[in-house]
Amino acid sequence: MAQLAETYACVPSTERGRGILISGDSKSNSILYCNGRSVIIRYLDRPLEVQVYGEHAYPATVARYSPNGEWIASADVSGTVRIWGTRNEFVLKKEFRVLSGRIDDLQWSPDGQRIVASGDGKGKSVVRAFMWDSGTNVGDFDGHSRRVLSCAFKPTRPFRIVTCGEDFLVNFYEGPPFKFKLSHRDHSNFVNCVRFSPDGSKFISVGSDKKGIIYDAKTGDIIGELSSEDGHKGSIYAVSWSPDSKQVLTVSADKSAKIWEISEDNIGKVKKTLTCPGSGGVDDMLVGCLWQNNHIVTVSLGGTIFLYSASDLDKAPLSLSGHMKNVSSLALLKNEPKVILSSSYDGLIVKWLRGTGYYGKLERKVISQIKCLAVVEEEIVSSGFDNKLWRVSLQGDQCGDAECIDIGNQPKDLSLALLSPDLALVSIDTGVILLRGAKVVSTIDLGFTVTACVIAPNGTEAIVGGQDGKLHVYSITGDTLNEEAVLEKHRGAITVIRYSPDVSMFASADANREAIIWDCASREVKLKNMLYHTARINCLAWSPSSSMVATGSLDTCVIIYEVDKPASSRVTIKGAHLGGVYGLVFADEHSLVSSGEDACIRVWTVTPQ
Repeated sequence: MAQLAETYACVPSTERGRGILISGDSKSNSILYCNGRSVIIRYLDRPLEVQVYGEHAYPATVARYSPNGEWIASADVSGTVRIWGTRNEFVLKKEFRVLSGRIDDLQWSPDGQRIVASGDGKGKSVVRAFMWDSGTNVGDFDGHSRRVLSCAFKPTRPFRIVTCGEDFLVNFYEGPPFKFKLSHRDHSNFVNCVRFSPDGSKFISVGSDKKGIIYDAKTGDIIGELSSEDGHKGSIYAVSWSPDSKQVLTVSADKSAKIWEISEDNIGKVKKTLTCPGSGGVDDMLVGCLWQNNHIVTVSLGGTIFLYSASDLDKAPLSLSGHMKNVSSLALLKNEPKVILSSSYDGLIVKWLRGTGYYGKLERKVISQIKCLAVVEEEIVSSGFDNKLWRVSLQGDQCGDAECIDIGNQPKDLSLALLSPDLALVSIDTGVILLRGAKVVSTIDLGFTVTACVIAPNGTEAIVGGQDGKLHVYSITGDTLNEEAVLEKHRGAITVIRYSPDVSMFASADANREAIIWDCASREVKLKNMLYHTARINCLAWSPSSSMVATGSLDTCVIIYEVDKPASSRVTIKGAHLGGVYGLVFADEHSLVSSGEDACIRVWTVTPQ
């Protein structure tokens, strides 16, 4: 049996120069955001509790709870809106094709009967309002000529809808059925977000011209604005009202969030500026915000979520971060068994602590892309897409000096001899390269296309897998490789080879969905018929006692085999990661950590059958 113990969630997908709209439910105190095709539900008071909805066929853009908190409407880049239940396995209520292009914002009416969605489309249809159960149109939305970035529904009767977009316009509609009433062109740049106050008396629009304008909710007339004194110095990307409708929260490209007090005469004055506790790089620009109950949430361009307490603004925020892209490598630190390191190809290395989740980022002095990652006691070795190999020393939470070795070819796989870690084997298209420390000692052309390699912990043997599915076993003497045997059993290109911790066996897997366990001494097959995946196997891991092997595949499943039992008595975790599993490692005898395309990391408790 395998049970999900913990999920370390991904962060929201962000885009430079655009705001993201996160939303939440004040009753359950959860927030919603999107990453790739997934919609993530996170609970603000329980950061380790995460639910993921992965039924969209295209990247999701925005999701919102219905007023009663029972349903969620989520939209994607194809213009589809899916309405699904928050309980019992996210049952799908309806799916509608609303626009012909990407949907940027959607909002429920306060009675939960209608939904308005806005975005990009062909022709005139950039905004649509429809009944949530039948999809019939409730109104005609003329007046926009470009992409509509945000829309809002007045939370009290009489109903109104307001929209804003890239044509600098803020449009006001009355209904239902909704008809165009009036339009304001007081912004001089993109209008990024528009929101009604919770009491339904006014609404505010903010834009890339650093302005915020306040309007009367019933008539649509301008009644005030955010004062320019101590205002934002960059585009304002998002705005959120306080629950009592007396204050607003804005976030901007100037890397700050501001809380504004809205006076009786509707002029907003800055009450507090929240600066982002980061390094001050581009990634610290703030692109999303939400004020929910006593929580103030801001999201940076790098994806980090900051949680402030609204009643105690001087308290340092809690930051929740993680990966935004496919997590391709996982590693454990021997001297800190509870710490998990994960890396994604954009060069981010994150530390996770079992039981608490996010534990910080490893800041390297030079950020380089990462394809393969290997970790020993005091050192991280990584290779990217630029023919370079990096050896970075680890000093507690910080990375020390980095040595860069140019090996002249694109590295495909990387393996360290664990007992003498200055010895490394790197495979390239035509052969392998042996490194000692930061020096290339030999480049060996093997005469076949290499796809995977591994070096024994004591550095005396290497196994190299080829495109043709053959495993070549070499002994290493000095700086040369001598071929000892060729093992033929695989029917596809070898994707991964791993020695067992006790070095009595090794396991190999191929692109034709098969894995095999071999005996090291006799080089005979120890366990065969491991053919239960339906697509390429990306990764495999041994348990510390060498009794179990787990394989992860593009088919989203993780399968755990016991070495002493036939392959048919396996344990399968279906749908472990949306889009495929790319990283696997056993944290201890009964905990398996997996990572994948969905940028999440999951810890499973494994109990043998």
